[in-house]
Amino acid sequence: SLYAGFCGDGDLLRGEVAAGTPLGLQAKEVMARGDLVSDEILLGMLESRLGRDDVDAGFILDGYPRNLAQAGALDGLLAKIGQPLDAVVQLDVGTDLLVERIAGRAQAEGRADDNPESVRKRLQVYNDSTAPVIGFYENRGTLTRVDGVGSMEEITARVLSALKKS
Repeated sequence: SLYAGFCGDGDLLRGEVAAGTPLGLQAKEVMARGDLVSDEILLGMLESRLGRDDVDAGFILDGYPRNLAQAGALDGLLAKIGQPLDAVVQLDVGTDLLVERIAGRAQAEGRADDNPESVRKRLQVYNDSTAPVIGFYENRGTLTRVDGVGSMEEITARVLSALKKS
């Protein structure tokens, strides 16, 4: 098994919004429009999160970095805190299944930011901004691709297996 603190950007954002922090209030306004929160806001939240004790043995970032500027900022932050980047995992899932999963999550969790317009906008941003990050880490030799189709247990097993090999 693997122990690592979890740092999901969505969880981080929602936590900051719920806590009413200054960065959280800024993020709330941006997310309500269906836009991505600025790199500066995310990096500030991430730096604070990585300062907690539960990530001393390592951590998993979920949904970050989303663009090349964030990848560079992450490099700087990791150097600052003395943490290496051991692996980057890309879950490969087709667009139709992604939309289906997000629609299901919106219904189950009542998430206002998972409406069809916001989902389409986020997928376009992914294609424009996030896809180049995959190449960035692939060129460094840190990228591992994992089939993201299947049950949560199946996908988790694939990710753990891939991380043990990296």
